[in-house]
Amino acid sequence: MTAVIDKPARKPSRWAAPPRPVWEEKPSKTGLASKGLVLGFACLAILFPLWIVVVTSLSSRKTIDEAGGLVMVPKDITFVAYQELLSGGQVTRATIISVLVTLVGTAFSMTVSVLCAYGLSRSGSVGHRWILMTLLATMFFSAGLIPTYLLVQTLGLTDSYLALILPSAISVFNILVLRGFFMGISQELIDSARIDGAGDLRILWRIVLPLSRAVIAVITLFYAVGYWSAWFNASLYLNDQDMMPLQNVMIQLLQKQEAPVGLGQAIKTGQLSGLAVQMAVMVMALLPVAVLSPFVQRHFKKGMLTGAVKG
Repeated sequence: MTAVIDKPARKPSRWAAPPRPVWEEKPSKTGLASKGLVLGFACLAILFPLWIVVVTSLSSRKTIDEAGGLVMVPKDITFVAYQELLSGGQVTRATIISVLVTLVGTAFSMTVSVLCAYGLSRSGSVGHRWILMTLLATMFFSAGLIPTYLLVQTLGLTDSYLALILPSAISVFNILVLRGFFMGISQELIDSARIDGAGDLRILWRIVLPLSRAVIAVITLFYAVGYWSAWFNASLYLNDQDMMPLQNVMIQLLQKQEAPVGLGQAIKTGQLSGLAVQMAVMVMALLPVAVLSPFVQRHFKKGMLTGAVKG
């Protein structure tokens, strides 16, 4: 009989991949199919209502009447609703107001936020710790709606476009994200610029801001979307209907059960449905955010995570 000799166990190669946890293992085909199915359903749940809104805004009164309301299948496409909205009047004026408030407000908010965040990111700045603690306190405590309204009224900002900007001009969260990103910039780089004779403003403009494009793009989008979508300040501080931004006009139109008055001859003669006008206003309100978001999307991961982790 020949003896069976056990072979020694083979030692793992030094180049072999280390064992990974279960959640890091390569997903199976079933897992990939399940993820694709869930993501596809989520996308459908988001895009289907938008599709209905867009198609209804492009439908004629006959098509809307035949569908009994919202239209899912496009038929007799017409741009009369958008022509009537942009031909002058309340909606056109409200759109211009929203665009101007968004541009001016975003520029003002970004200027103040960047300057504040840069000052708080420098450990040697005067009183930066007390200022930081004061800003953090405002994230948890606020005076309330009535004192805020009385303050705006006392400053004479009611029935003024400044009432749409100043009460919500600064976000402490955005300042903290900017501060965390600025603190991650190499101190040696800033010190070398200071040795060459550069002041704080030149260092901020020439060094800090070019290295912070990702977080600047994200915070700018946050402020812009906030101003574009804001409606509460206008409903609270403005009494003149001619000064209302687009979001408030959209709310007024959506609350009406019939065609809005004063939007053109097409509505008066029955060629255009009031529902199509309402959906067209919704599309106009959503369009800027939908167009700008993809261009800033690539900056979200770097801009938000870096600022949050290093803050």
